[in-house]
Amino acid sequence: YAEVKSDGRIDGTIADRALDMLEVDEFGLDALDRRLLLAVMERFDGGPVGVDSLAAAIGEERGTLEDVVEPFLIQSGFLVRTPRGRMAGRAAWSHFGLEPPSSGGAGQGALFKGSG
Repeated sequence: YAEVKSDGRIDGTIADRALDMLEVDEFGLDALDRRLLLAVMERFDGGPVGVDSLAAAIGEERGTLEDVVEPFLIQSGFLVRTPRGRMAGRAAWSHFGLEPPSSGGAGQGALFKGSG
C-alpha cells in the first residue's frame, strides 16, 4: 500500500489508510471477525454454539474458523471457547454496543416449566 499510494514510507497516516481499506477496525477486527461475532450474538443469543453450526451460519470452513479467526478473538476476549461451544465474550458485547441476553445464552433456560 505504501509503495502504491505514497512514497514507500510507512507512517501512522499510511497505516490507518491501509487498515481502513482492508476494513480493519481500531481493535483489529476485520469483516470476517465481525461476521463471526455478530452471528454468535444475534443468531445464537451469545452462545454456546458449536463450531460446525457457526461455520454453516457464516459460510466459512470449520478449519478457517479454528485456525485463522478464533485464536485472535479468544486472546482478545471477544470469543470464549467452552466444552459446550463458542460464546461471545464481554469484549464482543461491549464492542458492538449490544446487551447480552439475561438468560446466559442460548439453551440456558429451564428444561421444564417451573424448574430453574
